[in-house]
Formats: sequence, C-alpha cells, structure tokens
Amino acid sequence: MFSSSVADAPLIREPLHAPVAHLIRGGVVEGIHYGSVVVLGTDGKVDFQLGDIEAAFYPRSALKPVQAVAMVRAGLPLDDELLSLTAASHSGEERHLAGTRRILELAGLTEAHLRNVPDMPFDPVVRDTWVREGRPPSRLAQNCSGKHAAMLYTCVLNDWPLEGYLDPVHPLQQAIAEIVEDLTGQRIARVTVDGCGAPLFSVSLHGLARAAARVTTAAPGTPEARVADAMRAHAEMASGSGRDVAALMRAVPGLLAKDGFEGVQVAALPDGRAVAVKIADGANRARVPVAAAALARAGVDAAALAEFQGEALLGGGQPVGCVRPARSLDPVVVKACA
Repeated sequence: MFSSSVADAPLIREPLHAPVAHLIRGGVVEGIHYGSVVVLGTDGKVDFQLGDIEAAFYPRSALKPVQAVAMVRAGLPLDDELLSLTAASHSGEERHLAGTRRILELAGLTEAHLRNVPDMPFDPVVRDTWVREGRPPSRLAQNCSGKHAAMLYTCVLNDWPLEGYLDPVHPLQQAIAEIVEDLTGQRIARVTVDGCGAPLFSVSLHGLARAAARVTTAAPGTPEARVADAMRAHAEMASGSGRDVAALMRAVPGLLAKDGFEGVQVAALPDGRAVAVKIADGANRARVPVAAAALARAGVDAAALAEFQGEALLGGGQPVGCVRPARSLDPVVVKACA
C-alpha cells in the first residue's frame, strides 16, 4: 500500500497556511485561525489538502507513537498500559506516575535517572491538588516521563550509555531518527529540542499523516501494531481522564489519535485513512473541531464526531458562538452557531 522509499527532507520555509477555522460570535466572524490540513485515503494518496502540507514543521508530541515504534523495534518489551504510556503526553494522574515508576523498575533504574524537565501535572485539577498539598514539580509528573523512562529502558536493553541519552548523536536517538524517516517516508529537515528535553525532528504534515497510516496498517504483532493496539486499548494511559484525544479514540472504532503542543493533531484508521492538522497559532480550541472536520472528509460517520465540535463561546455566561471549521473543509458535523 505504501512505498518504503525515503524522499528528500521537506523545505524549511514560512508555511503557506490557510484559514481553517472561524471564531463566530453573534453571527459575526470575530477571529480566524490559520493552519494546514491533510487527509489521506486508503491508498495512501492525498484526498484533501488545505494550506501547506509539505513545509517542514515540528509535530511535537504527535510524533510519540513513532518514537515508541522505534523503541519497540530496538527491543523494548512493553505492551498494554505501559506501552501506551511510552507514547503518552499524560496528565500526571497517579496511574501515570505509577506506570512510569514501573518502567524504571523494570530497567533497574529510579526517577533520578530521568533527564526530562521537572514540571507540575498537565491536568489542571491534578495540578491544583499538587499545589494545595505543597508538592513541588518533578520529572515523574512531567507529561513525557513515560517516554523518557522507556528511552532509558531501551538503553539498558541495548547496553547503550544512560548518560547523554537525549543527545541527538546518542545511539538511541539515532535509532529513533532512522524510524522517523522510515515511517514518514522523508528525511528529517532539522533537529531541535522539544519541551521535555528530547530531540525533536522536523518533517512535513504530509509525512506525519503517512507515518500514522503506516502504524495503523501494519501487520498484527509488528512493533507498529503493538503500539497502535496499546494506545487504542488504553487511551487514557496515553493521555488522561477527560482528555479529548482519548474520547476521540473511544468514539471512532479503530482510530489511533495523538495530539501535540502548538495545535497539532494526527489520527489514522486501520484501513489507512489518516488526517493531520496543524493550527498555525497553536490554538488548542481550533485543533479538535478542525480535526473532526478532517475526519468527516475522510469518511468517518458524522454521528461519531458530533461531540467534537469544540466548546461554545460564552457571552454573559450564555452560548453566543463557536469555533467553526472553514467552509473549505465542508464540515458535516458542525451545526450552525450563533
């Protein structure tokens, strides 16, 4: 279905984004979110595109399933909840912290070995509880701790040094970069540092969608299928209670979905249909309704997407508008708003 050849790196340029969502208040367009959208069909070809899907960009945490695949290919033996946590941007709930501790225990390591940035839990309710209890930021609570614990475990299994495991020239990161290029089908344009301290690889939005499709269409038992199965079966472990990305996977049978900071969303179905979204200004409020509209373009049942229309805009405590996907997306799931 998909070619395994690797193309040249995408061009580093100012992306030619297009309007993807309108902020409607009282029937007037109050604001416009620009961005880019790509929809792939079952044959891997582009069925729909809006904006600039070929410019180099940073997928942020939307690339974590690919990083998890790379670690499984390198021998990481995790499955189920712990493999889902490996690909997580978790909320910092106790189950996420306990899972990260378990991965470290399997590696014979402790929290002290982690080199991600100390942080408070991502979930606001959990974070408020930490503040009330006087708990300080920790590497364990930071939303990428599962990935970092798995990175360390992979190093232990391969006799790679733990020191410098976040350096782009470290054998672990070289192995991950190789799989990023394999699954996206293109060379990495640039490497920088993600918020957690790990290397961040720049590809194109098209490449991100292609990688997600390759993960979901892989044969049972392969590293790709193991990651997809784990994330779908344990969606809250890959995100958290009440998170929209987990709700999306529950609502659409077989869907693999992953969000990323700065308005990135990728989702793919077992038959190879895939969508990827980048909101130019990083607005989270536009990410979900635009992704839902893209999934509708891909043929997902509108009824399954009804709850992903975005939060209502309030005026005086009453709904007066919404964030509505641009008409060029031909949304069929978003009702008219005030």
